[in-house]
Amino acid sequence: MNFHALTAGRQKMRLTMETISTPIGDMRLAADADGFLRAADFADCDDRLAALLQRRFGVEGFSLTPGKLAPAIGDAFAAYFEGEISAIDRIQVKTGGTAFQQTVWQALRAIAPGSALAYGRLAEQLGKPQSARAVGHANGANPFNIVIPCHRLVGANGALTGYAGGIHRKRWLLDHEARHAPSA
Repeated sequence: MNFHALTAGRQKMRLTMETISTPIGDMRLAADADGFLRAADFADCDDRLAALLQRRFGVEGFSLTPGKLAPAIGDAFAAYFEGEISAIDRIQVKTGGTAFQQTVWQALRAIAPGSALAYGRLAEQLGKPQSARAVGHANGANPFNIVIPCHRLVGANGALTGYAGGIHRKRWLLDHEARHAPSA
């Protein structure tokens, strides 16, 4: 990631970024000075992460500095990958986004770990049965990989579709959660 290009100009939001190792690849986590996670994505998706941050804060609306985040964030990710699936629920996030995106992201966090839900079914649950595509777009704009579990959405026929981190990671996350979900 070109940190210089992201930090040029007037700074509004100061973000610290830490890279952590996970069983499915390194992740970049960005948090603000108050300890709220502002973004999480896989290291091989730096271009996507940069685009999401720029869309959210503006090209010159933030600075991004490598460093250490509050230990609670890394500890929650570690616990999640060790099998305590609910650990990600402890991570405090500031989502931004439109009202509809926030509604979708909140609904994603309510999908039971170890299960998957079709885009259309989530749209129905939100009272907008004709909005499966809008749900898909909100899901794709999610800046919090794993924490807001967009990997739990699947195609109408149950197919694993639309995961920016790669279908292999989506499959791994769903299998991991199914193995460790409280009802498993």
